[in-house]
Parts: sequence; structure tokens; C-alpha cells
Amino acid sequence: MSRQPRVVFVSTHPMTPDRFQRGQLRWLAERGYDITVLTAPGDDLDRLSVREGVSVCPIPMARTIRPADDLVALLRVVLALRRLRPDVVVAGTAKGSLLGVFGARAAGVPIVVYHLRGLRLETTQGGLRVLLTVLEAATAHTADRVWCNAPSLRARYLADRFASPADCVVLGSGTSNGVRAERFTVEPGQRQAERARWGIPADAFVIGFVGRFAADKGFEELWNAYLTLPDSWLLLVGDWDDTDPVPAAVADALRAHPSVVVTGMLADPASAYAAMDVFAFPSRREGFPNAPLEAAAAHLPVVGARVTGTVDAVVDGVTGSLVPPRDALSLASAIQRYRDDPDLRRRHGEAGHARVWAEFRPEVVWRAIDAELARLLADQHLPAPDPAAPRAGRPTGWVVRATARVDRWSRRLSHRWGPAPERPPGTP
Repeated sequence: MSRQPRVVFVSTHPMTPDRFQRGQLRWLAERGYDITVLTAPGDDLDRLSVREGVSVCPIPMARTIRPADDLVALLRVVLALRRLRPDVVVAGTAKGSLLGVFGARAAGVPIVVYHLRGLRLETTQGGLRVLLTVLEAATAHTADRVWCNAPSLRARYLADRFASPADCVVLGSGTSNGVRAERFTVEPGQRQAERARWGIPADAFVIGFVGRFAADKGFEELWNAYLTLPDSWLLLVGDWDDTDPVPAAVADALRAHPSVVVTGMLADPASAYAAMDVFAFPSRREGFPNAPLEAAAAHLPVVGARVTGTVDAVVDGVTGSLVPPRDALSLASAIQRYRDDPDLRRRHGEAGHARVWAEFRPEVVWRAIDAELARLLADQHLPAPDPAAPRAGRPTGWVVRATARVDRWSRRLSHRWGPAPERPPGTP
């Protein structure tokens, strides 16, 4: 009897599938895949299971390198995959990719995919860069396939010889999950309402940013550029990232400036784009950033740094402007150009909106993932997705008993000698 192919998505923290696979998992399940998400436990995972209607497998994973804990986590991943018996494992995020790819190979999974969403080593130096390079190469060579979520990321990956061209692909035009452009439509009166909400004058020129407040996001360049743009406001949507801190002097100046609004994390930042005139994105490295696409969906021109990932999100001279990375003067000059030319601002905003609708709607991305999965399954003569087929049965026996023993053992070790549990990003 035919059955649905089982696909397990692995990531370090449930925030990743909760945010970057929203709607995708349910769509794939309805298409005829048996979907399981394997990641660390948390409220995000519980919400995801209910919202997407998929199975979950919680396994504690540390986001930072902890050799003893990582070995225990790897063993648990292997046993879990032996129990689940997936046809495909798709592993993403830094730690999740390591544990997922090596665990899948050790468990004998037929198809192992590494979903690459960015290269942290691009902005690191010294011993850490060497370590990250070795781990990246090992992960890529262990996987059967590497999915890069941006064309420029694939080009960089191939240039560094981490993978061969045949095994390294971009699905569609890129991105992890696309953008629902309709969420960012600016309704009549919304611009004034959002500005009033944050205490911004109705006639002000507003430069916006949405994302992590981190050094890698180019916050120092953003601040220095802003200082050369008098009579402008800066609207920052997000929260401070302690793992990659902004220089203290810059952070303090931003908090204290009377024309800088820091909103903190918003449950839904879509409405905040309505208050902006131009979107600034001086990030120093990316995979395929969502925020510039969201800004484009809201009819905003985007000024970004010419770095991996951002060059795919912004079409220079069409949907925005690209400037040299770490160059505050060029960033300020491009923003000033949009301030001085409202017609250019409108044209680039409309072109960006049209591009998001044409290339980056979620359904476009989901169909590309479906086609790639179906192709990989067919190559291995494994079942094709079928909504009418039954889901594969869950095995029992020694694997289940062994997993339970490892669970008890790892909990005892963590309780006696382990460090304090990590808090999810953004928690105090």
C-alpha cells in the first residue's frame, strides 16, 4: 500500500519554523507529505504544532557550542530519526544543520538536505572563522543537497568550494517562505495613524528599519548616516541582540535621541512600515532578508548594502539603491536622494511592490519546495506526495526504549552539571 513520504525539518530553536515556515508546513501537509518538526521545546513549538497541524519532536539544543551537550543532543537526534524513519531530513540554522545533517546520515535517512539561510563566517575572523569554515564544509559534504535561499548566497558558497554546482540549488527566486504582500498594503489614513501612535510629526521624513538591533545589521553605519540627515526621523522596529551587540556609544545615542523612535519587538510589524518614507538596510551579511521584501511590499524604496543576500532583495536602480557596505556617507547620500525626489521614491516603491507580487508570494516559494522534494523522492524511488495516502506508521520497540533512556540520562546530567538553560532570543 502506498503511503505519504515523511519529511522532518530540523532547526535549533522553534522560533525558526514558527516565523520562517508559517503556512508552509500546513500547505505541504495538505499536499500529501507527512511533516514533523524536530527542534528545541518551547511555547513557539506548541503554537506551531496547533497552527500548522503537523507533528513535533522536541529535543533540547543549545544555540552556542557546548561539546558535551551537543554530543547528547546528537545522540537524541539520531535515536529520534531512527524512530521516525523519515524519507527526507531538511536541516537549517547553524546548530540545527550540524545536528540534523550528521544525525540523519547516522540514522540512515535516504535523503539529507542542508537548508542554508546565511553564512555567519562572512563577518567573523581568526580562530572562529576557521572553525566555522571547517564545520560548514563538513555539513555541506555530508548532505546530499544544499538549498541556498538566495542566488548570491549560492554564488558565494560555490566560490568557497563548499559544494558542487549540481548539489547546490536555489528554489525559485529565493527566500525561506516568501512575503504576503497584502499584509503590507497601506490603507487610507494608516500613515497618519501610525505616526501619531509613535509621536512622529505627520510631515516628517521617516527612515525605517525592521530587524535585530545588532552590529552585523550595520547599526553603526545607520547611526552615522542619520547624523548627516537633519530634520529626519528614525523609526527602529525590533530589539537589541546581546549575542552581537551594537557598540554601547551608538546604542546609548539612539536611545537618547529625541527624533529616534525605538518600538521594541512588535507582534506584527506590518503596520509600522506605513509610517516610513524609505527603508534603510545596511546589514553586513544576509541569507535572503525578509525585511527589504516587506518594505517593498509596502511601496517603500530600499537602501541596502551591497552584500550577499541583500543584492537579491533589492534591484539597484529599480526597487531601491545599493551602496558599499560599512559606508555611512554613501548610505546617507542614497537616502537623501529619495528625500529630495518624491517621484523617484514612488517609482521605486511601486516597482518593488510589483516584484514581490510576481516572485515572492509564499505560494510561489512553497510550490518550488514541493517540486524539489518530489524530484528528490522520485530519484530515490520513494513514495510521491499523495493527500489520499495514509501516513506512515510509527515504529515501536528498542528505538523508543533507547530514546527514553537517553532522555532520562541527559536530563540528569543537565540537572547536576549542566549550565543554566538558554533563554529564547529577546527574553529579558
